[in-house]
Formats: sequence, structure tokens, C-alpha cells
Amino acid sequence: MKIIDGSQGEGGGQILRSTLALSMCTGTPVRIDNIRAGRRKSGLLRQHLACVRASKEISNAKVTGDELGSSTVEFRPGDIQAGTYDFAIGSAGSTSLLFQTVLPALLMADNESTVSFSGGTHNDLAPSFDFIKHCFIPALKTINLGVKAELEAYGFMPNGGGKWTATIQPINGMGVFDMTSVGKFETKQAVVTQSGLSKSVAERELARVKKKLQWADHELHINQVESIGPGNIISLRVSDGNISEVIDVVGAKQLSAERVAGRAIAAMKRYLASGAAVGEYLCDQLLLPLALGNGGRFTTIEPSLHTRTNIDVIKMFLDCEIVTKSLGDDLFELSVKV
Repeated sequence: MKIIDGSQGEGGGQILRSTLALSMCTGTPVRIDNIRAGRRKSGLLRQHLACVRASKEISNAKVTGDELGSSTVEFRPGDIQAGTYDFAIGSAGSTSLLFQTVLPALLMADNESTVSFSGGTHNDLAPSFDFIKHCFIPALKTINLGVKAELEAYGFMPNGGGKWTATIQPINGMGVFDMTSVGKFETKQAVVTQSGLSKSVAERELARVKKKLQWADHELHINQVESIGPGNIISLRVSDGNISEVIDVVGAKQLSAERVAGRAIAAMKRYLASGAAVGEYLCDQLLLPLALGNGGRFTTIEPSLHTRTNIDVIKMFLDCEIVTKSLGDDLFELSVKV
């Protein structure tokens, strides 16, 4: 049994999620101690507990410690089972993080799986459904991984109520990811998705994007939706036809529309100025598929502590080499050799 210290590095939920995924994919029993010790409220919250229980279900695992607030979990995986699953977080917690926990294992299953997720779809501090659909899944497609996602209902904090479904095909000839340069961005979009708020909020956010990024009117969009609670998120998207970047910022009561847009604009300007192909969050999320597959390399901005912690966890399970090399300023090359 591998013993994983959940307080290492950034000490958050990513250690739990990556450990569960790697445990299932390698058949390695694990004990995770000090879960989320780096967070103000440590231990398993509902979204983390949902990750443990979903992993248990798809891998016929034997588990102890799967209860709210638990700081230690023992997880002994069995065989991964393809199938039709329905996973509910029971709160507005991030469904995208739950998806990323079970995805690597279901890619290694024998048949197609259909998985429905209920909870939050557009959360702060987590990839939104839009990021999954328009950034992460297209990147997976370049290495011949077949994943589709369809949204059924929007779920904002703190009410949740969102739902979406992923269809996951088993691996069939996985390629090597190679994305070290980026071309001219063929498409640019600023999309404000909101529910239960005045249209003027979205208009103010897009006005700031138009002023600071000089994006044209036809590249600015308002997506007024229905949900069980109010919510707002601005999504800035660019694509050169080969790689896409999606930067999201969730609105909050204490933030003006201009500040919400300003945060997204600053992050997009940093990405564009770096010359990197892969953005900060896509970098983090590509690591597991590449390390479990045939590896690859890409340019990115300076890897975060979150990413470096993820690399450390992966190296505990897999005999692979993950190297980051500075290319100057805010540009790095990251390579995964398996």
C-alpha cells in the first residue's frame, strides 16, 4: 500500500483526486493521510467525498474513511468497470473536478461509458463546464482520446442544480501530445453566461473586454440562461485551430462587473504575452493523461505550485520523467517522457 501525504505541496484536493485516479489505473492500494491539510477547512467536503465514492463504484474498490470530514482514506481498487453512471455531489461542489477524477480510469475500461454529473457546473477555483468542453476535451482529441460532453442544466454557487453528461470511449491508439508553438488565433470570443441578473451586468463586463483587449462586437456574447439560483461567469476563449485556451472568472457579490472582467483580461493578456501554447490550468490537467499514455511536450506559462504538486504525486505511481525547462520570461517547456 502506498502512503500519500495530503499535506504536501499545495495541500489541497488535487492530491486526493490524482491519487484516486492513479490508484485505479495502476491497481495500487493507497492510504491518503492529512487530506486537504493545507485548506482552512481540512478533510473531505461533499465534492471530495463524491470523488471517493464515484471511484469506489467504477473500480469495485474496498474503501474505509469515506465520510464527511475524514482526514484519512484507504482505497483498494478492483477492476475498472465501464458502464452508465450517475454521480451527484449533493451540493454545489464542482462536477468538473469529479469528472477529472474518474476520466483516466474510464478511458482504460473495455467499453464506452456514459456518466452523468449533478452539482455545480460553473464554480470558482475549478474548471467550468465551458473549459471542459471548449479547452480540455479538444486537447484530448489531438491525441485520439474520445470524450464528449453535453450540458443539461446550469449550476452556480451556492445553489448548484447543474447537470451534464460525458460519453467516454476506451483508449484506441493514443497519440503523443506535441504542442510547442502557437499560430495566429483564428477565433476569439468573450462569453458572459448568467442567470437571474440584469443584462447590464454582462454588458459592463463585455464593455471592459472591448476596451482593454480591442475585441470586436461580433466576438462579444451574452448567454442568458435559466438555473435554480443566480450566477455570472465571464469566459474568454481563443483558438488557433490546433489548441484552445479558455479563461473563466466567476462573478461574486463583492466584485463589480468591471473587476470580474478585469481579472479575466489580465489572465488572458498574460497568456497571450507569454507565447505559450498551453495555458496554466490545461497544463495541470494534461499531466495525468500524458503520463498514463504516451507522453508529450508543450510550452506553457510558469507552472503553479498546484501543478508541481500534481507532478510529485504522479511520480509516486509511475516510472516517468516530467521535466520543466525555462525558455525565458514567463515561457516554459514541459515534457512528459514515459
